[in-house]
Amino acid sequence: MTEPAAAKGAVVRCVPALPSWVSLTVSDLDGAMAFYGELLGWTFSRGPDRWGPYVRALAGGVAVAGMSASELYLPVAWTTFFGTEDADAVSERIQARGGTVAIGPLGFDAGRMLIASDRSGAPFGVWEGDTTTGAVLSSLAGGPVWIELRTKDAFDSALYYGEVFGWDDRKSGVFDVRWEHERVVLRSTERSVAALVTATDPEARPSWNVYFSVADADESAELAERLGADVLGEVKDSPYGRWADLRDPQGGRFCVQGPRPEDD
Repeated sequence: MTEPAAAKGAVVRCVPALPSWVSLTVSDLDGAMAFYGELLGWTFSRGPDRWGPYVRALAGGVAVAGMSASELYLPVAWTTFFGTEDADAVSERIQARGGTVAIGPLGFDAGRMLIASDRSGAPFGVWEGDTTTGAVLSSLAGGPVWIELRTKDAFDSALYYGEVFGWDDRKSGVFDVRWEHERVVLRSTERSVAALVTATDPEARPSWNVYFSVADADESAELAERLGADVLGEVKDSPYGRWADLRDPQGGRFCVQGPRPEDD
């Protein structure tokens, strides 16, 4: 695997109350870079190694995701980080409403962060960073175009996150919450970017699922399988695009999403 370059890449914006970053922890960092680099066209740059080897994934020269290596036995999973203006205040609200804070808030090169679980057990992160400059993550080709919580009760989870991140206090038009297509949907500047949905499998563990932007979901699913991933079910259409549910070679669940054929 080619050694990642030292260049940082352009920084994305921390958008309060919305998913603003995603990160993956794996045991084989080189293997993860090879897989996602081939599948999504990413290149990589070195990031801060305060907690171990870490790289940023770049799409078009912009950092769209992070990856870290750990020797601990941890489940391989993508973590979604929500932006905030105040990580300490959010940490208090997480715990006051029945959630758990596992790590932080801690300072790092791009601000402050924490790792938590909501009251249903779904893990998520919080990032306090620059809210004024940089690209919005969900608008970047090759980046996380859609984030969706699959949980036991979408309405209860929406109340929880709404209280934690102050959804009702946000300026309408810049940030909106609505019910559409059987989901509680978060919209930013008139664009749907994330949702909370009641899972069809009541035994499934609640989790935030990351959908990466691709040009063609069917072709990407076929390529992922050739690269050693599992394709979990058929490629499907949704109101937000055509998507495939995948498991990477190290066990990390994620999705790819492209346009529906009629949207081309």
